[in-house]
Amino acid sequence: MTETPTYPMPRGRCPFDPPPALARIQENQAVTRVRIWDGSTPWVVSGYDNARAVLADPRVSADSLLPGYPSPSAGVAAGRQKSRSFINMDDPEHAAQRRMLTPSFMVKKMEALRPRIQEIVDGLIDDMLAGPKPADLVQAFALPVPSLVICELLGVSYEDHDYFQDVSRKLISRDTTAEELAPLMDDFLAFLGKHVDSKADNPGDDLISSLVVDQMSSGALTRDEIVHMARLLLVAGHETTANMIALGTLALLEHPDQLAALRDTDDPKLVAGAVEELLRYLTITHSGRRRVALEDIEVGGRTIRAGEGIIVASDIANRDATAFPEPDSLDITRKARHHLAFGYGVHQCLGQPLARVELQVVYSTLYRRIPTLALAEPLDQVKFKHDMLVYGVHELAVTW
Repeated sequence: MTETPTYPMPRGRCPFDPPPALARIQENQAVTRVRIWDGSTPWVVSGYDNARAVLADPRVSADSLLPGYPSPSAGVAAGRQKSRSFINMDDPEHAAQRRMLTPSFMVKKMEALRPRIQEIVDGLIDDMLAGPKPADLVQAFALPVPSLVICELLGVSYEDHDYFQDVSRKLISRDTTAEELAPLMDDFLAFLGKHVDSKADNPGDDLISSLVVDQMSSGALTRDEIVHMARLLLVAGHETTANMIALGTLALLEHPDQLAALRDTDDPKLVAGAVEELLRYLTITHSGRRRVALEDIEVGGRTIRAGEGIIVASDIANRDATAFPEPDSLDITRKARHHLAFGYGVHQCLGQPLARVELQVVYSTLYRRIPTLALAEPLDQVKFKHDMLVYGVHELAVTW
């Protein structure tokens, strides 16, 4: 009898590649049982077509409160009991709340932010160049860029960045226990609740204010629902992009031909394509898209029964050769827009237009402004975020 593998699986020698054991599963486009932290055995779905099929299937639920839902850790499970956002709901509840936010993240609106994002990026590069060498790219640049942007968008003071960045790290750490998370989440929700209350008294030109004015006043959303939305947007709005900035930079430094092509181009289409390829190649949501079956479904020749948990391994699906020839190569000229880094189906990432603009500005500016950017430590000394739900590096020492 074959032993059920443990998930998540350890990475191999290349820190940018998904786990070798997961790659072996995908060789057969397999759908197989794995064992997670609580002893349960959900199904891991590999293969690009299988992943898209599951993520688009209305018989599969994203509701994290349903029995059988495979939470990534005890802390995350406890956190979702306290603060449940629309990404862990199903339609029609999910669609109703998402529609309230969609206009704020439309492509045209995010494009209008490009000059301000450029200003933020240039200012942080100026500060880094004027400071000591080596510098930690994470703290000096990667974290501040999306944090400043999402704070301005939501109407949250950036002066609180040390607090909310620390909370965010703990919320997405696999090591945070349920007991540690409860008071942390309570304090964070109270912090955001004060912002919502202040917008009710004195609304401004920001997203939280618009939710209060347009949705809370009409009864479409409660105060607490807005607080939970703000929690999702603040955490997701800086953590994911920050990790893509730092990890993407490291990947490019390890692929100097690709870095040179990106640094030397003035073609916005090549820059946009490079962003998509880095999103595909790195797939920082390396803990999979978590779901639970509402009915019996067939996937990859296997029957997943109603009530059984599912982990869609989008990281390995983005390395499927049937969708991306030579998938383990980083090629910024590849047409990779059909990747699954932002998910697929009705639950795909709401903030992807913002993330794309931020990354396009960063990748087209940082290496041009600092053409001699280099690692200040060997690759094997870089501390990767194997312990976090979002993959990246804890810090990245660079020089120039």
